[in-house]
Formats: sequence, C-alpha cells, structure tokens
Amino acid sequence: MSGSRAAIRYAKAVLSLATDQKSADAVNSDMKLIINTIAESKDLNQMLQSPVVRSSDKKAVLLAVFTDSNVATTNLIDTLIANKRLSLLNDVALSYVQLYDELRGRQLASVTTAVALTEELEVKVLAKVKELTGKDAEVKNIIDETILGGFILRVGDIQYNASIANKLHKLKREFTLN
Repeated sequence: MSGSRAAIRYAKAVLSLATDQKSADAVNSDMKLIINTIAESKDLNQMLQSPVVRSSDKKAVLLAVFTDSNVATTNLIDTLIANKRLSLLNDVALSYVQLYDELRGRQLASVTTAVALTEELEVKVLAKVKELTGKDAEVKNIIDETILGGFILRVGDIQYNASIANKLHKLKREFTLN
C-alpha cells in the first residue's frame, strides 16, 4: 500500500510540474508508452524490479528504450533512481495517466462483453457513462466468453453487471434458498 501511495505522490509532482511547463500532454503520452512497453516486455519489467541490476544500467536501458521522452519524464526517471524507487515506475505512470484524465474530466470505462463491441454499442455505452457520471470516457472493451452474453460496465468505483452469467447465478441462488 505504501508503494502505491508513493507512486501517487510522484505522479502528482510530475503532473504539477508538467502542467506548469505546459507539457502535460506530452508527458501523458510518455506515461502511456511506459505502461504499454512494460506490460509488453516481461524482461524490462523484471529488470526494473530486480535489486541485482545496477541503477546506472537500468537508467541506460530506459533512456535507450524511451529516446524521445519529455524532459519531465527523464527527470522523473532520474528522481526515482536517486531515491531508489525505480521499481515504482509503472505504478507512477499508471497514477499519472489517471490523475491527468481526472484533471481533463475524462475517465476509463471498462466494458466486459462475450464478443467485441460494435461501434454503435460503443457510442451507446459512452452516452450512458456520460449520463451517469457527467464526464467523458474512453471505452476499453474486455472480451470474456464466460459471461455468455450481456455486459459488465465498470467506471471508477461503479460497477453494473448485466451479464447472462450473473442473471443465471442469481436464479440459481433463488432456487437453492427456497
């Protein structure tokens, strides 16, 4: 838990600095790139988490991988290395993107469906999220065939489960209780 709190503090500091320097958009792009790269590269993630790899080697790898990074992003990496917190880089990036979206009045809506969302359904989901929260959202479609049909919508702390699997589970509970 303390790691995530530290990540949020670093993310807030970087966002404040980037906003002052009018580079918050560029840093947001850097943070999304960091998140995606770490998620796709198991080796990079292991290197960042490893206490055996020297900080200078980690820095060299990160600067080689993220060559076109904003100055604020590079300074964040330097600060994390100096404070021996480089293992938090992914968490800081995730926190930054979330804080940036909150600052811009946007949020991520996660929609789990049995099949991929059509453009028409995505528009309806975005309208419903805007109606419920008053904020614009970006839709992330997760495909999970085990829900059989329907959907599960998650926006922030709100979850709405309209899946067939959930309805069948409720029916099963009703029959077993009676």
